[in-house]
Amino acid sequence: MTDSTHTALQYCPDLFAYQRRVSREITVGNLRFGGNNPVRIQSMITSDTRDTENCVKEILGLADAGCELVRVTAQTSKYAKNLENIVREVRAAGCNVPFVADIHFKPDAALEAAKWVEKIRVNPGNYADKKKFEIREYSDDQYDDELERIREEFTPLVKLCKEKNRAMRIGTNHGSLSDRIMNRYGDTPLGMVESALEFARIARENDYHNFIFSMKASNPKVMIEAYRLLVARLYTQGPDWNYPIHLGVTEAGDGEDGRIKSAIGIGSLLADGVGDTIRVSLTEDAVREIPVAMALVDNVADSHLPHDPENQQQGTISYDPFSYSRRGSKQISINGHKLGGANTVRVFTSQQKYDALSHKLDKLGDFQPEIIIENSGVVEVDPEDNASIAQINAQPEPQLVTIRDGHPMAVIHAYRLLACKLDAHHPILLKDTFHPSTDANRDFQDTLLTASRNIGSLLCDGIGDGIIIQGEQAPGQSLRLSYNILQAAGTRIFKTDYVACPSCGRTLFNLQETTQKIREATGHLKGVRIAVMGCIVNGPGEMADADFGYVGGAPNKINLYVNKTPVKFNIPEGEAVERLIDLIKEHDKWIEAPTVTAEV
Repeated sequence: MTDSTHTALQYCPDLFAYQRRVSREITVGNLRFGGNNPVRIQSMITSDTRDTENCVKEILGLADAGCELVRVTAQTSKYAKNLENIVREVRAAGCNVPFVADIHFKPDAALEAAKWVEKIRVNPGNYADKKKFEIREYSDDQYDDELERIREEFTPLVKLCKEKNRAMRIGTNHGSLSDRIMNRYGDTPLGMVESALEFARIARENDYHNFIFSMKASNPKVMIEAYRLLVARLYTQGPDWNYPIHLGVTEAGDGEDGRIKSAIGIGSLLADGVGDTIRVSLTEDAVREIPVAMALVDNVADSHLPHDPENQQQGTISYDPFSYSRRGSKQISINGHKLGGANTVRVFTSQQKYDALSHKLDKLGDFQPEIIIENSGVVEVDPEDNASIAQINAQPEPQLVTIRDGHPMAVIHAYRLLACKLDAHHPILLKDTFHPSTDANRDFQDTLLTASRNIGSLLCDGIGDGIIIQGEQAPGQSLRLSYNILQAAGTRIFKTDYVACPSCGRTLFNLQETTQKIREATGHLKGVRIAVMGCIVNGPGEMADADFGYVGGAPNKINLYVNKTPVKFNIPEGEAVERLIDLIKEHDKWIEAPTVTAEV
């Protein structure tokens, strides 16, 4: 067992049954977070913070939809000053929802905002730093000097928040780590955690504890690893470092893809008992985030049995939860498809669904059924039955294994238990549910969230060589969901991948319309990753994970990126999509769109 795996078992002593992480309680206005309080739902308005009327209208709409905490951007102290008017009008309307001021780059804006709102969100990557993507070596003394400079910038806000009983979120973003952190720790989950801990130590030096952490990334694997590492590091710091945690997948995108990616990242952590508040970040009207977030919390709550220490499963976790590595099974061949080993994760279906689709396979495009489960020779086992698993382990040849339907354990915990007991050379088939749906009218969003959380979480743990969706009866829809989960988990890229941020008051163009235009123009470019960012806060950093970036640089002006490097500046918005296509062509990533589209 590695040191990091041992630490994981310390902070989460039972990885085979649900147990919520114990955090301290903090207050944000009239609302309590952490402790025994429910997971809180929050969102962010998109209106310009100087526009009091539209901000108030949007806030009241979010509150009516069930949003418990509303974030408003405050780019400068001028914007922050208008928070006084917004708060006054919202309170006059009888709404007591607490506010969060979103701060990037401007400490003076944070100090102004703290006069009016109940919570301040600071990003350690840019609160006192200007990101220049500089490469330099820091000696220990130089690094300490940098920390002292940050202490001088950050301490006034800490003292003001303590004086006024304001809360704070120390929110690290993968896309905006400082040059100092990048040069010492790299663009890693460890760098994200260390960036946040630097600011937390300053807060604690001033006896200020009314704060919460977040570790957001657009890549669910990175996001999951960062939060796990944060929780482990907080555990090793001592029992009084039990601060609440806010969960979110940043730049998740829109539609089905955005919901799947959010369910993988947020749902996986909630299923492990981590998380006291969440935001589902969709490139849609903010009010549409709330029902998705509520459904995700409810879905996780319904996914596990009450924790009973007397029946706690025993096992040694079979993977390093802080560093992705695929489980090392051996290759087998089923129905002409190779799976296991280094092969791609295969998509299974049932004979009944295959028969329903067989007449139009040529119309399904990439959403093809690959293996029929009834013809696969898969062995179903009870992960708690050691004798049955020992019989399989005694076989020298690899055997495809899955968990029998009807098993009472939660899916994630059951497959983890199977993976720790089953010899690694046997491939594993993942199921979204052990209770196949017979309800043709079942809510698809619930099916999507369940399947994405269960299968996506396990794929991000490196477990799984094939997947099958059993919770959705519609044959074509179940196949589409299978492939979209594989794409969102970064396991099998079969279409264009988009990183698209939710709109906010910093956005310099219409994100929803622009994202749709870019999808229509580039959606046939398999394996190409395109980032659509409303402003430069996270844009340049997220470009490191994208092949091409479309970023708001000024009002109605667009900058285009290749990876994290800006290459075209101040392009008029009306020309920018065509110029993006030209850029893709320049880098030999363009192909012409096919004339026949998939029918699913």
